[in-house]
Amino acid sequence: MSDTILVPGGRDVRATLDESDDGPSDAVVVACPPHPQHGGHRGDARLVAVSDALADHGIDCLRFDYGEWDDGYGERADTHNAVAWATDHYDRVGLFGFSFGGAMALLTAADGVDVEAVSALGPAARLASDLDVTDVFDQIHVPVQVVYGTRDDIADWRPVVDCATEYHQSTVEFAADHFFVGQTEKVATAVADFLVPNLTLDG
Repeated sequence: MSDTILVPGGRDVRATLDESDDGPSDAVVVACPPHPQHGGHRGDARLVAVSDALADHGIDCLRFDYGEWDDGYGERADTHNAVAWATDHYDRVGLFGFSFGGAMALLTAADGVDVEAVSALGPAARLASDLDVTDVFDQIHVPVQVVYGTRDDIADWRPVVDCATEYHQSTVEFAADHFFVGQTEKVATAVADFLVPNLTLDG
């Protein structure tokens, strides 16, 4: 079951809350879409696949759209507000993002929001001079997973993978392009396998 949510915060941020069929869940993952100026939105196939994989484990997923384009700064605020909504409604919250959204998830986690873990798929390393994931990676104090495609020539994922390796965080490699064509379900399974244990009391 899915509900439409208007995320509070002063910007027009709308979200889809995918609720698992197992009944009320006490855990949710906030899913950040790819670059909105390149067609990124909450219905992105990778976000939907991750949501489906989480639902199989009784975890809800909040897929949201950013508000009006603001060079990454408003989008970061949107991510904060989506997490704030999630923490108001759930006991445990995770973060996930793809591409631009992967950077958003990591940057937001580095701000110290109340999340249990963060997974970034094909993340961009740098959105602006002061929106650089590598500058703040050491400020992320929860488990991190970086999933990347070795044939990805769109996102500059290598610096993020290097940081994850340096700080002994999880990395998962796929022989795939940036969009993980033909491997979406496998990628979603890898993300869920990381997030679920961090979001369940018996994990």
